[in-house]
Amino acid sequence: MNIALVTGSAGLIGSESVAFFADKFDLVIGVDNNLRQYFFGQDGNTEWNRTRLQDGFANYKHYSADIREVSQLEPIFKEYGTDIKLIVHAAAQPSHDWAAREPFTDFGVNAVGTLNMLEMTRLHSPDAVFIFTSTNKVYGDNPNYLPLVELETRWEISEDHVYYKNGIDEHHSLDHTKHSIFGASKVAADIMCQEYGRYFGMKVGVFRGGCLTGPNHSGAQLHGFLAYLMKCTITGNPYTIFGYKGKQVRDNIHSYDLVNMFWHFYQNPRPGEAYNAGGGRHANCSMLEAIAICEQIAGKKLTYHYSETNRIGDHIWYVSDLTKFKSHYPGWDWSYNLEQTLVQIHDGIAARLAMPA
Repeated sequence: MNIALVTGSAGLIGSESVAFFADKFDLVIGVDNNLRQYFFGQDGNTEWNRTRLQDGFANYKHYSADIREVSQLEPIFKEYGTDIKLIVHAAAQPSHDWAAREPFTDFGVNAVGTLNMLEMTRLHSPDAVFIFTSTNKVYGDNPNYLPLVELETRWEISEDHVYYKNGIDEHHSLDHTKHSIFGASKVAADIMCQEYGRYFGMKVGVFRGGCLTGPNHSGAQLHGFLAYLMKCTITGNPYTIFGYKGKQVRDNIHSYDLVNMFWHFYQNPRPGEAYNAGGGRHANCSMLEAIAICEQIAGKKLTYHYSETNRIGDHIWYVSDLTKFKSHYPGWDWSYNLEQTLVQIHDGIAARLAMPA
């Protein structure tokens, strides 16, 4: 039997992975205990998504296990063993703001949980391909010290800089920078994943996401930029912009496109490699530009407030360079641009809001 195991399976990337791999594997195992609701309240509740997966995919099996506890993971790995061919480790505490509230919880989920998953894989499914969803926050606030230029609706990097054409590459320093507590826990996990690939020779791939987004995102104020922005536009709930005049820039990748990167890696794994994974120059926007697109799609004006205080360690400008991944896997390309993604997010949120409570 060929099995794919997905952690954070009711979240954005996890659920996209379940849907993507359901027809490619005999069984897809999901591990998710809805900690996102603990992090972000009702906005973060992923139970609707778990139910959607269980109703929609006959070969999906769900486990409400906590990745911080080996005692809860090991029985799963022992049961399925070497039948597990692919692991997508997407479970995380994903907010750098929230992490400072409970550093033990953040590090437990992001760093210890990742180590637990790696070691269970090494002991029970050593030939499996292991995908880790890392983050651009591993670079800390180093990108803020690039030569940035303020334009009318966005910050941009100087046209004479090497990063201007394609964005920030994987050689950008992870060191001597302020990461946020979240960024630090993800660095620990990122480096450990690389080490299991390089030291033990396991088929581990690290994907440092920009803004990961899509129609199945349970967006909340502290995480899920585009989904939460669109939700506020639709509902009329006030939105807060934190600093940088609303001109801070993010690249945005549709969850399908990211999981398709995983699929390409799975078919030809390169142990210990780390890749930047985002919308790149293909799909990026400032906060102000995103608001304008959301308002156009929703046909409503967003009510928003501006706070001069930026989030600690937040990026002013971040665009991912995917040149390395595309050179290793030339058959991959983006399927969705920013506008197409936001239309899907709008339609998904509108449909869920129309559902009976």
